[in-house]
Amino acid sequence: MVLKEVKRTFIVIIGALLNAIALNFFLIGANVYASGFSGAAQLVSSIFNDFLNMNVGTGILLFLFNIPVIILGWLKVGRAFTVYSLVSVAFTTLFLEVLPVLQVSEDIILNAVFGGLIGGASVGITLRIGGSTGGMDIIALVLSRIKDRPIGIYFLALNALIIGAAGILYEPENALYTLLSLYINTRVIDAIHTRYQKLTAMIITKEKDELQQAIHDKLIRGITILPAKGAYSNEEKHMLYLVITRYELYDLETIIRQVDPRAFTNIVQTTSVLGFFRRDE
Repeated sequence: MVLKEVKRTFIVIIGALLNAIALNFFLIGANVYASGFSGAAQLVSSIFNDFLNMNVGTGILLFLFNIPVIILGWLKVGRAFTVYSLVSVAFTTLFLEVLPVLQVSEDIILNAVFGGLIGGASVGITLRIGGSTGGMDIIALVLSRIKDRPIGIYFLALNALIIGAAGILYEPENALYTLLSLYINTRVIDAIHTRYQKLTAMIITKEKDELQQAIHDKLIRGITILPAKGAYSNEEKHMLYLVITRYELYDLETIIRQVDPRAFTNIVQTTSVLGFFRRDE
């Protein structure tokens, strides 16, 4: 358990580092805005620096913006999730203040593409292990649990204000480059964070009671048990039928290998689920 928590914390810190690299090396210098509260902090920082001649760092603003949202996460999402979010925000703030602001490329398109790619990877890997980078991650995750839709859709919708501001404060082209960066960002997030995708598992086993108990100990999922008979062996078996999220597939495969390595398992993509399906695990 301790090793697992250390691993998760390490991944959260790596995600924070990637987020800071996306901002300081690609997006800030090109006036292309990031996704979520990182982009909001970047926007407000640029207003202070370019229009008010006040040097206010993006990292400090990001930390301040996240305080009320982290409280929301504590109340609505869970304590462990919020602790990881706080770690992510703290290290992102640290890395943003420590790393220099550079322009790796003079090409604004390359900055937008790689900034969105790296930023999306930072959010995706952090969400995948049960944490968040704070800010809109928490808001979008709450909405995603209610509606059970891809989380990237909410990122794109919540970033409309940032895109408009980019076009008003700077050249209209900056809004288009920001839109490009945010689109890439959301696609990468959805490619990595796959909790919303559903799978149907059909497991043929002779250890139905042990396997059913092991699955329920790890996953909160309903299981239908049907009688089955091997056509070749003529052995009496049972089929466990359940629907899971793609995010839970690794845990299910691990359970099956531990309880009944000889079980035959068929995993198929599920287009839609009607009826009760727990989404707030």
